[in-house]
Amino acid sequence: MAGCCHSGGCSVAPAASPRYRKALWIALWVNAAMFLVELVGGLQADSVSLLADSVDFASDAANYGISLAVLSMGLALRSKAAWVKGASMLGFGVFIAGHACWSAAYGGTPEPIVMGVVAILALISNAGVAWMLYTFRDGDANMRSVWLCSRNDAIGNIAVLLAAFGVFGTDSRWPDLGVALIMASLAIWAGLSITRQAREELRALSGRAPAG
Repeated sequence: MAGCCHSGGCSVAPAASPRYRKALWIALWVNAAMFLVELVGGLQADSVSLLADSVDFASDAANYGISLAVLSMGLALRSKAAWVKGASMLGFGVFIAGHACWSAAYGGTPEPIVMGVVAILALISNAGVAWMLYTFRDGDANMRSVWLCSRNDAIGNIAVLLAAFGVFGTDSRWPDLGVALIMASLAIWAGLSITRQAREELRALSGRAPAG
């Protein structure tokens, strides 16, 4: 794990590098823009998976903003910020799972063409963000949370695209709901992973347990 220090004197240079800061700003604006695109598309298509992805975009934009705010701070503050982000991802996953269950009982069949077009736009956007952030995937909990956000988004976009094909072929809402549940599971797993690493970093800094 990068940034392995056992006191408050560790360097924050890798996380605060100009290249990483620029990547975060680009990621923030891309996610904010795609949140609006997918929100409108999800409402128009009546798609739970698109709406789930739009909420995820909004959450990620906020997460990138938090990451930018703590870039030059010590590992303890970055780890605390990562814990907050992990908890928000976990909450997002639980929310989407609940909404998918509600839609299974009361929802209708979404519009697959709109789903597919919006999913392709989102995939192009997130693939670019994930490529930018790939270099930083093995950093501290805060940096790792940023990478996991971008990776999960790209996977989610592919899943939404497949759901659009499934809805088109079956004229059923179940492919859309299935993908929404997959996205919820990814968010829950990532949230648990990030909060666990953040806790380990905080324990290491406080001297209660060894790092890693």
